[in-house]
Amino acid sequence: MTAQMLDGTAAAAAIKAELTTRVAALAERGIVPGLGTLLVGADPASRSYVTGKHRDCAEVGVASISVELPETATQEEIADAVLALNADPAVTGFIVQLPLPWGIDQNTILELIDPDKDADGLHPTNLGRLVLGVDPATAVAAPLPCTPAGIVELLSRHGVEIAGRHVTVIGRGITVGRPLGLLLTRKGIDATVTLTHSRTPDLAADVRRADIVVAAVGQPYLVQADWIKPGAAVLDVGVTRVGTTESGGAKLAGDVDPAVAEVAGWLSPNPGGVGPMTRAMLVANVVEIATRLTR
Repeated sequence: MTAQMLDGTAAAAAIKAELTTRVAALAERGIVPGLGTLLVGADPASRSYVTGKHRDCAEVGVASISVELPETATQEEIADAVLALNADPAVTGFIVQLPLPWGIDQNTILELIDPDKDADGLHPTNLGRLVLGVDPATAVAAPLPCTPAGIVELLSRHGVEIAGRHVTVIGRGITVGRPLGLLLTRKGIDATVTLTHSRTPDLAADVRRADIVVAAVGQPYLVQADWIKPGAAVLDVGVTRVGTTESGGAKLAGDVDPAVAEVAGWLSPNPGGVGPMTRAMLVANVVEIATRLTR
């Protein structure tokens, strides 16, 4: 068996095409959604991520508001920048690009974000709304965390059944594992989820029971072919730097061994799987926030 590809690049392109239509309709009503980003320091990976997000915005007609501060910025200066983005009427939603420089209280900064402008969907208030199962159609519904939402959308767009399936999530981080478990068990999605982590006694046994496996732990090639139920869908989310390419760039590895492709029914590539979906869902959150403001 050779797994079919869960093509995040193609799915993200389709989502952005749909968003372009929605943004054009908003523009006819005088509404221009705007994504703000706050970048502190000059980390190359962070700058690359932010550049990619603004490129996505340009493709669909969403405005970009970029704020940059030096590595030496103080806690107070970063906090002031967040408050300014909260107050800026051109900013529909925004993100604080992580990680922040050493010595900055990251949680305090993130909690300053207006929950209604939280484009990442990771503010404590919005995670609480996810726990409560607030109806996504309501005005107070939380923006969904981008990677979990992207995973669900990627599966759905490839016709992979989620309802009634057993999903094993490897990793309990706040950006993927924990919110993904909440999202997958929401009414209307209806999966049964096992959330595993580095202290799980027999991780391979939990994975073998799964119809869908999501690996988001950051351990290169952790998930082996003999862990996978034949025909299962496997999504590789983790990314770890394992060396340097001949051109001097970072050599990256996912959490899933390539041999899994010979057992799984579906497999997301890494890169090109969940990553493009995360960025697409960020833009989707901004457009959705702007749409709710018109209701």
